[in-house]
Amino acid sequence: MLTTMSMKNAYLLSVMDDLKVKSAHEPEFLQAVEEVLESLEPVVETDPRYERQNIIGRMVEPERVVMFRVPWVDDGGKVQVNRGYRVQFNSAIGPYKGGLRLHPSVNLSVIKFLGFEQVFKNSLTTLPMGGGKGGSDFDPKGKSDGEVMRFCQSFMTELQRHIGPDTDVPAGDIGVGAREIGFLFGQYKKIRNEFTGVLTGKGLSYGGSLARTEATGFGLCYFADAQLRDNGQSFAGKRVVISGSGNVAIYANQKCVQLGGKVIAMSDSNGYIVDENGIDYKVIQEIKEVKRDRIKTYLDYVPSARYVEGCSGIWTVPCDIAMPCATQNEIGENSAKTLIANGCIGVFEGANMPSTPGAIAAYQAAGILFSPAKASNAGGVATSGLEMSQNSERLSWTFEEVDAKLKGIMEGIYAACAAAAEKYGMKGNIQAGANIAGFLKVADAMLWQGI
Repeated sequence: MLTTMSMKNAYLLSVMDDLKVKSAHEPEFLQAVEEVLESLEPVVETDPRYERQNIIGRMVEPERVVMFRVPWVDDGGKVQVNRGYRVQFNSAIGPYKGGLRLHPSVNLSVIKFLGFEQVFKNSLTTLPMGGGKGGSDFDPKGKSDGEVMRFCQSFMTELQRHIGPDTDVPAGDIGVGAREIGFLFGQYKKIRNEFTGVLTGKGLSYGGSLARTEATGFGLCYFADAQLRDNGQSFAGKRVVISGSGNVAIYANQKCVQLGGKVIAMSDSNGYIVDENGIDYKVIQEIKEVKRDRIKTYLDYVPSARYVEGCSGIWTVPCDIAMPCATQNEIGENSAKTLIANGCIGVFEGANMPSTPGAIAAYQAAGILFSPAKASNAGGVATSGLEMSQNSERLSWTFEEVDAKLKGIMEGIYAACAAAAEKYGMKGNIQAGANIAGFLKVADAMLWQGI
């Protein structure tokens, strides 16, 4: 984790020290906050109102945390109990917006870190969305459709008290795809007796948006392409390694290829595959979205590919571009140095906070291109915002219309990050630029709205 030794501003140090006492057992959350605060030093020093009204101290505390039990019945008739969460972090610029994650690793620290990041990510999209996040330690992997349905119905029975189309609009995340969103929406509608845009990522037949499935992966590549072009590079002819094989990774693969790159490795939690001829995203889509199988079965479709047990080794595969799209802290300092030694020119984050502070320091020391998740991963929530707009208008836009808006938003986010970094004396530091640009809009709204 970063240390506050590199921070010199007394106000920021006091906020961070206080938070370390209050949230001592929340390492992921502390890591996310400290990374942002370090970037904000030059901003805080230009405007005394931030300290006078304690904007930073207020911003690092969620407006509301809801934690609840989720009882459900498995196929054997046994009652199971999981823990559910919804952290409503900041509503200064709009209703809370952020995904629901279903994974055994979910705890309060993870949900708070994700919610905090979401505040800045949503701000960067320029759409009127605040930040929130939720989920449960329930693992949908290996569960029947009936078990997943019963869990989702129980989860929503409690969550429905705290959300609404103008209050808090959840979406999908790890473990929450079209199946889970459908069950959640069905239960909300049944209890509340209303058909509203309370969830995004819905099926097309009941209010979903075209291009939402592809949005995070496509958006990642649109952002990376803008950053590459701004630095005299492109995807053309580049070897790309993408960790993960879920929604983000699959469609990042598709867009990478469309932009001229070749994806040579992908992974899941068990291991990774290498295909020097280029991994066919349609095969991964079949394995993961239709068969819900392990990535190892890619070899049944493409026998010439290679499978390696253990997912962390994927960063030893030599590549020009790395796109971590699996989970938080998946690239440590040693893996980052291996990527750099193997000739990697850029790391573009598709998962939330996938690089450790040590890894980020290694990227910066080597001078390679780097995009933080809160910027390059924002395509999903941006298109969720577009889905909310369509729901409000009772309209449906074409795939091409949504995709064009997404591309414009992602290119706009890159431009805003680059401009903010340059304005505050850190030209080329897109990580700092993303934190600053995201902060300024939320802070301004908070100043206007009072305590």
